[in-house]
Amino acid sequence: MLKKVFGSAVFGVEATTITVEVNVDSGIGYHLVGLPDNAIKESNYRIAAALQNNGYKIPGKKITINMAPADLRKEGSAYDLTLAVGILAASKQIHAENIERFIIMGELSLDGSLQPIKGALPIAVKAREEGFKGFILPSQNAKEAAIVDNLEVYGVDNIKQVINYFDKGESLEQTIINTRDEFNKNLEFPEFDFSDVKGQEGIKRCMEIAAAGGHNIILIGPPGAGKTMLAKRLPSILPPMTLHEALETTKIHSVVGKVKDMGLIAQRPFRSPHHTISDVALVGGGTFPQPGEISLSHNGVLFLDELPEFKRGVLEVLRQPLEDREVTISRAKFTVTYPSSFMLVASMNPSPSGYFNDPNAPVTSSPAEMQRYLSKISGPLLDRIDIHIEVTPVPFEKLSEERKSESSVDIRKRVTKAREIQTKRFKESEMVHYNAQMNTKQIRKYCMLDEASKQLLKTAMERLNLSARAYDRILKVARTIADLEEVECVNGSHISEAIQYRSLDREGWLG
Repeated sequence: MLKKVFGSAVFGVEATTITVEVNVDSGIGYHLVGLPDNAIKESNYRIAAALQNNGYKIPGKKITINMAPADLRKEGSAYDLTLAVGILAASKQIHAENIERFIIMGELSLDGSLQPIKGALPIAVKAREEGFKGFILPSQNAKEAAIVDNLEVYGVDNIKQVINYFDKGESLEQTIINTRDEFNKNLEFPEFDFSDVKGQEGIKRCMEIAAAGGHNIILIGPPGAGKTMLAKRLPSILPPMTLHEALETTKIHSVVGKVKDMGLIAQRPFRSPHHTISDVALVGGGTFPQPGEISLSHNGVLFLDELPEFKRGVLEVLRQPLEDREVTISRAKFTVTYPSSFMLVASMNPSPSGYFNDPNAPVTSSPAEMQRYLSKISGPLLDRIDIHIEVTPVPFEKLSEERKSESSVDIRKRVTKAREIQTKRFKESEMVHYNAQMNTKQIRKYCMLDEASKQLLKTAMERLNLSARAYDRILKVARTIADLEEVECVNGSHISEAIQYRSLDREGWLG
């Protein structure tokens, strides 16, 4: 007897429905076709034990299973439940008249219990698009899938529940989530707050500008100056996520199995990979492509501590995602694209010893050592970082002050107001939402300068020998400073402040 059941495969952040055709006929054998990987090929052992331990069995007949489309590579152990239910239905051990109305996914343990799967959210989105009635999956993933409305989601703990649902009509508990309520519930304020930071008023100003315009920023300073502490607090002043951003972010994290009981991710991601990371782990890829750290940072912050310690090849792969805000990974038979719209925050010591430009410490690195250290970061990558700022140690008087610094809540209000101005400005554009994303045409339109401002910028360009990309960066930052002041035109004071935030372009840093 032939029976069809349905599962799903995830490629990139999108799902594709997989039709599992199970045919049980006279003879002996177990044949699984349709480009399954080793994890799927091994499923018959898990299925046999799970069925045996729950009063059922794999029939001693010829079983042929086709996973269509047959030219699409399938991977992972999440098809165990799909295959098991299909075998039971095709061998008439259970009656399952409406089985074709459901997507069924789950990894089986030998006792029949279910383990969580990856990609539940994109699978649920696809199931709704294709008109399936419901989605049966492990209970650990139920909240994640239930974010999708107009789809019945049933979380189960054991294959026995699924069998009894189809064969005996026993009910399953539907997981129902109000997406808006779930979003608001998870929209808590971040753990770290700028009120904890003593002194560093100039750096806080830089972070506010970076957050307001979505600008990439690099912090340069000696060990212990507070670079990491400041970076960790940046998400606390970013505007709250919109529901659309939360769904996008949750979808990416779902693909790598990092959502589970969390439901909807409503906090902006903060990812801080170690400097030993490989280029594949950072940008994404692999034999079966997976999102990398830059995609897991989508709509949030990617923090690279001790930037020169990263392999140069790893840093160079950042250049294209920083410009295009997406990563495309190509293989012989398919291409996947992951979104990667993130704020890059980097930190570094000013020299190998860490104390260059510190008046209270001896310079222990020679000019040649410094040049070799700084040359690990290429000019084109630095050009893509809008703000360079020096971080100096906080003096004791500031550290011992009792007065609390300005809180992240107050800073976030100004940042959010500036972002609202930008949203209104770019409402006609689908690709640009804040100043850091402006293209050349938009820069010319929204960053018009008077003669005095032009002359000021020209002098800075000539003296610092800045590239055309750095010129655009200065104009973008100046536009953000003007937005924070809620003024229409960019003036000389905005340009002057923006120029100050190009520390690494100054003589004495890079040669």
